[in-house]
Amino acid sequence: MANQLEAGQQAPDFELVDADNKPVTLQEYRGRPVIIYFYPKAETPGCTTEACDFRDNIASLSTSGYAVVGVSPDEPSALAGFRDNHGLPFPLLSDPEHKTIEAWGAWGEKTVNGKQMTGVLRSTIVVNAQGTVELARYNVAADGHVAALKDELGLL
Repeated sequence: MANQLEAGQQAPDFELVDADNKPVTLQEYRGRPVIIYFYPKAETPGCTTEACDFRDNIASLSTSGYAVVGVSPDEPSALAGFRDNHGLPFPLLSDPEHKTIEAWGAWGEKTVNGKQMTGVLRSTIVVNAQGTVELARYNVAADGHVAALKDELGLL
């Protein structure tokens, strides 16, 4: 299992392509806080619930200064369909080799339907404007996670 990030650590930089095959880096978000969330697979029930929850809360997150970025191992074409099907107003980044997912500690052992497997751990990391981890949550629930996150960030 990858080492999980903790508050106070410098967030690892990345360069990944988005749903439109355009490169996106963490560096682009310097100067504003960003919520990076890692999810296993587009169009699955839990991932759709979580993405739509971020979508439905984007106005209050943006008003508070936060950008939102989703990362999964999906290919850009799958991300484009997911974005378009659900009207997701934030970038979805493709990490098929899961290098960034591992570097951010969101890859490891998990139990799915009673079976042990290795894969993406549903995780959310908040990075402040200076590029430092403010908050890191691993193995989060898809349902109700954004409300809990906003509460933790004092945004409710």
